[in-house]
Amino acid sequence: MARRVGVDKEAVLAAALDLIDNHGADKLTLAAVAERLGIQAPSLYSHVNGLGGLKSDLSIAATAEFGDVLADSVMGLSGDEALRSFANAYRSYATRRPGRYALTLAPTLESSETKRKAGARTIRATAAVIQSYGLSKTDAARAGRSLRAALHGFSTLETANGIGSTGLDESFTYLVDLLLDGLGSRAQSRT
Repeated sequence: MARRVGVDKEAVLAAALDLIDNHGADKLTLAAVAERLGIQAPSLYSHVNGLGGLKSDLSIAATAEFGDVLADSVMGLSGDEALRSFANAYRSYATRRPGRYALTLAPTLESSETKRKAGARTIRATAAVIQSYGLSKTDAARAGRSLRAALHGFSTLETANGIGSTGLDESFTYLVDLLLDGLGSRAQSRT
């Protein structure tokens, strides 16, 4: 099947991500993406495996992008400074791009290995933050899960207007301080 000049898989993904960013994931259809690209919806099938395939590809792309954001946030940092930067980058991505953030949690049609590889930078960035506290391997894994749960919970509630609209920055700082206190306490108990 001949492909329209200038339309490739990357252009399809970019158009779909733009649609999600501007109108929400519930507005994602092949017809809407095709309209953005100025092509007919059936033409998308030469680039993606239907709507399910598009969502799968978007999930992998968003997961990789999120990992890059988090990895960049901790580059050259350690300890409390790294955790604060990581937490702020996490919240910023999740609340400014809630559709993309939701895609990082979405299942894919691809193998779980493909998604795992896309999320490897997120895991490495989280591990880099936690490892600087000198925790045991078991405690580090638990701390990483706790960190993600706290940041996910706050960001998701903020996006859904589930925790009010005033004092959010202060409340987030308080949450991060609680996490820092907990990690610091755990690290001190090991010495």
